[in-house]
Amino acid sequence: MPIKNGTLRKPAWLNKKIDFKKCHDLSILLKKLNLKTICEEAKCPNISECFSKRVASFLILGNRCSRNCAFCAIDKGIPQDVDLSEPQRIAEAARILGLKHIVITSVTRDDLSDGGASMFRNSIIEINKVDRNIIVEVLVPDFKADIKSIEKVINAKPDIFTHNLETVSRLYPEVRRGAYYRRSLTVLKSAKRLNKNIYTKSGIMLGLGEQEKEILDLFYDLRKTECDFLSIGQYLSPSFAHFKVREYISPKKFLFWKKKAEEFGFLYVESNPYVRSSYLTDKYKDCVK
Repeated sequence: MPIKNGTLRKPAWLNKKIDFKKCHDLSILLKKLNLKTICEEAKCPNISECFSKRVASFLILGNRCSRNCAFCAIDKGIPQDVDLSEPQRIAEAARILGLKHIVITSVTRDDLSDGGASMFRNSIIEINKVDRNIIVEVLVPDFKADIKSIEKVINAKPDIFTHNLETVSRLYPEVRRGAYYRRSLTVLKSAKRLNKNIYTKSGIMLGLGEQEKEILDLFYDLRKTECDFLSIGQYLSPSFAHFKVREYISPKKFLFWKKKAEEFGFLYVESNPYVRSSYLTDKYKDCVK
């Protein structure tokens, strides 16, 4: 892969452009309701595609994270005060947009006693008041693997409980400072143990310097927790200050990893360079409800 100024040059298959015109209408509605999305805050390259379909992944508990992961575009620092009315506004957005599948995620809130679990629970409850047929997916932080926090979310009965491993165990100290690989596995294992009827999901990024055996080990570890769904995408560095891309993975290789993951027994796998955990979430719905 050609290198320019110490940085890998993007290959031809990574040429997606954001069409801000397609984002306009939904962006205006979200601003009126004072809601944030991970799509905007994490600078997701799929934002115009998703927004044009009136699909959004809601970001609760502010947009400032208490941790300092090297890969993430979310702002770091002292988190904002919790806005207790956020769940009701998300439910209102669901009603206005007629959403059928909603993703709710958050920054990590180590400053809160339950890590923000009660806000996930309240969001699920409020959405169910609008329409119990809406598929609700939560993409949660690790809650420090606190079982009471995980239980709060599970007891509200989301359809999909997602927690991303993001990368292989060896790279955690560099890429996910403050997180622990085994702790994240414990979160997924605990969720499934608390309610086997709830689907669990995880996501990883490739191109951070992982080795093939490490990826296979990760698949094995996830399936040991009975994780049902997996998303696999290309890591794209948000800026020169973030962790650098070590490799661009070809679409053909992503297809290879999809087949390998399916061999491990995942019920559904999305794998291509632009896949993100909350991208194409409606494709998982055939396994749900």
